Amino acid sequence: MSQLLIHPTAIIHSNARLGKNVSVGAYSIIGEHVEIGDDSWIGPHAVINGHTRIGQGNRIFQFSSIGEMPQDKKYAGEPTRLEIGDRNTIREFCTFNCGTAQDAGVTRVGSDNWIMAYVHIAHDCHVGDNTIFANNAQLAGHVHVGDFAILGGFTVVHQFVRIGAHSITAMGSILLQDLPPYITAAGNTAKPYGINSEGLKRRGFSAEAIAALKRAYKQVYRTGATLDEARARIAEEAADQPAVALLADFLAEPGRGIVR
Repeated sequence: MSQLLIHPTAIIHSNARLGKNVSVGAYSIIGEHVEIGDDSWIGPHAVINGHTRIGQGNRIFQFSSIGEMPQDKKYAGEPTRLEIGDRNTIREFCTFNCGTAQDAGVTRVGSDNWIMAYVHIAHDCHVGDNTIFANNAQLAGHVHVGDFAILGGFTVVHQFVRIGAHSITAMGSILLQDLPPYITAAGNTAKPYGINSEGLKRRGFSAEAIAALKRAYKQVYRTGATLDEARARIAEEAADQPAVALLADFLAEPGRGIVR
């Protein structure tokens, strides 16, 4: 680790572990149990605390609070964790909290995520890879977000909600129930508005796969079938379409009910 990359006003605990070529900006604070991987950049006035492990090539901008204790009254000082993958961009004033003993004890954020300013990721959330969180997206505790999901600005997500891969929400959406994979949702409270077709095209989904997903969407939202009936019909098509299989698996898991 080159000391030339550490601003002289930064406060770094002697037990913190920083990899090669880690840059720490002015007045930032890094706590005792923090590990930061190679080639990461920590801007000025950031605070990274708790049992926090951050991978390689991350960028954390000014005034973010990463790894602080959960905002949960039941928290009693247990050594819970925050784990962040590689190559994430975390912009200004973001708050990521550690987990709680009432769940798995860890909050996880994957790799290659684009997290804009003022985003809150609460205790025990699990965020996948390649997601985009626009400004002021807010996750309550225990929320799970799948790969390539996009949350519009000021999206608010209720605790224990699941957000499926490749889904997208409009600005100001309120999610009180699970959002299945591939679905576009908007509103307070959020309602479904079809398949995220344009996003799927950009990610290389074939026309055949997108057509199959549109048929599955109709089974859930347009035929008047019960959710159990729609699950059974979607499971039949999932055998030949891996993209539909992801949707079928999501619907088969217990949750808070789906946006409908």
